[in-house]
Formats: sequence, structure tokens, C-alpha cells
Amino acid sequence: MKGRIFAASLTPLNREHAIDDTRFADHVRWLLQNGCDGVVLFGTTGEGNSFSVDERRAALDALIDAGIDAGKLVVGTGCCALPDTVALSRHAVEHGVEAVLVLPPFYYKNVTDDGLFDTFAALIDTVADPQLRMWLYHIPPMAVVGFSADLVARLADSYPQTITGIKDSTGDQAHTQMLKARFPELSVFAGTEGFLLDFLRQGGAGCISATANITAPLCARVRDTQDSDEAETLQERLGKARLALQKYPATAVLKACLARRTAHADWAIVREPLSAFDAALLPELDKALEGLL
Repeated sequence: MKGRIFAASLTPLNREHAIDDTRFADHVRWLLQNGCDGVVLFGTTGEGNSFSVDERRAALDALIDAGIDAGKLVVGTGCCALPDTVALSRHAVEHGVEAVLVLPPFYYKNVTDDGLFDTFAALIDTVADPQLRMWLYHIPPMAVVGFSADLVARLADSYPQTITGIKDSTGDQAHTQMLKARFPELSVFAGTEGFLLDFLRQGGAGCISATANITAPLCARVRDTQDSDEAETLQERLGKARLALQKYPATAVLKACLARRTAHADWAIVREPLSAFDAALLPELDKALEGLL
């Protein structure tokens, strides 16, 4: 019943807005040393779709070269263009990552389940690697395009050795619980720690969370004490911290928090089209987070 905590990692940049490989490795290492069971790279919070295929591959290479255990990594590989998703997925699998987390192609709207099925079938068949493990990334608030339960069933039935999980970033606890009940063979992860304790106690796989970049130690305490009364108090703190942080643009506010925690101002840098966090809001944020982390 333990469950697992994954941070959807931020991606540090230097003043030229290129990926800072050293700080990236340091941050991933900190997450793994502070309660995370694994780290997701190049998801929404990690600004994945703001980086080229070459940048994303080079960053993964650098993390592995820095001694990060590939088996602790899940790599976001979903792009609008199928060949890009194939290239990123193949590269990640060759490195031995736990899984790839794949968005549906998200530019065209009102695509059919048949069209999405054909996309994922082509992806899996083209990568053609028995080691490929894929988690579907359901985030309709951002992508608009999502995975219907029937499509998940069709993919899982057709590729049972490959489709092994799903991240539900709807923020809807009932929807996440529905997926868990309908697909017991899949690792169903909540995209928030807001209802982490309830989901863990129901046997959920855990969470993949943006705010875990900051709340990882507290998430881990909820996971580790889930059978105790203490967990309720910890979850209340965790939920309040999540609510405080999500009032602001996610990537920018989390990077601002890391800039202060690490005393490295460059952590606040985001890549265009995002804008850096307004420093004038920091006192307000401090007050909201006081006593929670």
C-alpha cells in the first residue's frame, strides 16, 4: 500500500537560457535524497515542450554521465510531431529509464480516439523495443486533447507489456479514482499531492507532482506515515502548501522558491514564452507558506 512519490522536475537554465546540466543533476539528486522515489523530466513543469529534441536528449545524457540512476527517471517525450516523440522515446529507452511519459499530440483539437490510437500504435511499433514502458499523460487542462477511458482500455489491451501507467492531471479526485478502479493493471498516478493520503490508502500508485519540487520531504512523510494518525495532520499541511503555490504560475513560482532555497538566482530563469515570477509577490507567498514546509 506504500505508493510512490515522483517530482515533475523543474529544468534549470543559465543566463543564456540554455539548460544548466550541473544544477539539473544537483536538483534531481536532491529530490531523490529527500523522499522522491523517482523524478519525471521534461513534463509541463519542466518546460518540456520549450526545448528541442537535441536539447532534451543532451540533458538526459548529462544526467546519466553525472551518475543519476536512469532507473529512477521517467522522461516526458510527447511532442506534436510523431517522429520527435519516437526519437525522444527511443533515446530514453536506450538509457534504461523506468518509463516514458507521453502526451497525446496536442495541437489539433477534436481528434478522434481512432486517430490517437493510431498515433500511439505507430509510436510503439516504430520504437520497437521490448524494454519500452509507457505512461500516458492525461492533462486536458493544458493539452485539451486527452485520453478517454475507452482509449486507455484499447491501448492497454493492445499493448499490455508497454502501456503500464497513466498520470491523471485533471485534478479531479473522482476521475483519478475511476481510472484506478477500471485499470487495476496500470499504475495510476495522481497529478497532485492534494489528495495524496486518501489515494495512497485506497491503493493508488502515488503522485507525480510539480509542487513536489518544494514539498518532496513532506510528501515522503505522508507516504511513510499513511497508516498513522500523524498522516492526517501532515496531509493537511501538504494540501495547504499546494493551494498556496497553485495560486501562481507553476513553473515560475517554483523556480523562484528554488532560487531562494539554493541561493542561486539563476534558478528563477524560465524559457520564453513563460515569464519569471514577480519578486514583489514573494512576501505574500512567504506568508501563505509560513509553517507549512
